[in-house]
Amino acid sequence: MHTLGTSALRVLMSVNILVSASTFSSSVKGKQRSLTLPAEANSSLSVLVDTKAVLLCPPDNPTALLVTWTISPRDQPPCSRAHRRDNNETSVRNCTDARISWESRPDQNPALQIDPVALTHDGYYRCEVAAVDGLFGHTYYLRVLVPPKVTLFRGSNGTVVCRAAAGKPSAQIFWTPEGDCHTEEEPLGNGTVTVQSTCHWEDLQVSNVSCSVSHVTGNKSLFLELETGDQLSLNLTILYITSSISVALVIVGSIWLWRIGCCRYSVMFFLQLYWARRGKVYGIDGVELIC
Repeated sequence: MHTLGTSALRVLMSVNILVSASTFSSSVKGKQRSLTLPAEANSSLSVLVDTKAVLLCPPDNPTALLVTWTISPRDQPPCSRAHRRDNNETSVRNCTDARISWESRPDQNPALQIDPVALTHDGYYRCEVAAVDGLFGHTYYLRVLVPPKVTLFRGSNGTVVCRAAAGKPSAQIFWTPEGDCHTEEEPLGNGTVTVQSTCHWEDLQVSNVSCSVSHVTGNKSLFLELETGDQLSLNLTILYITSSISVALVIVGSIWLWRIGCCRYSVMFFLQLYWARRGKVYGIDGVELIC
């Protein structure tokens, strides 16, 4: 009787262990199901040049076996970085850019970092996770942004020029007040663009103008006073031309008056000397007068 009771107790304990194991397994599977990731994901990331960018891999998966980053920058051959979790081994293939690396230990965090970001880092970055329960991937399109260098200066013939140089993407230029403007873009070959707008105003009462540059990295406005610059220069030019004409008129008039005066004086002098001398006519102090 005692032996039968002991056997029954052992069977009951075995059943309890099996039930507990089944419950734990179901619980683990339930957690795994709650962490189920989409098989494929895509996103776009814009990063300012000369800053640090961090690209995250799919969230940590307990069943992950291999994590691989495929790096495909613009106009460059692709390279890859990989990490195997079973033996904690990392590998690199064709990657020579020291600015691209693991953010930390890949066995703890498989994120990729670029520090600092350059124009040449424009491109696609794909993380693949090979796990027991499937293959998961995330592809990033990295777009590098470059703020333009904005300048405002006087051009020729009374114009004003606003320039947004080497920006990515291209900037937009607006004027206050609006004038007669011409805007042109110049691609520089490295993905950046220079935008230049040239304006002039027929109304001479405009004393100052502003140039506003709109860009995804931030907006900027510059102001320029015209009273001491273009307008004053234009006024001085008109004054110079007017003064030159006036001086020319004065000189011509003076010569004309002098010739008239000279002739009158010559006639009077000739009449005085006519009867005294019947020869050559001379002016005062023996200088011959010719009108």
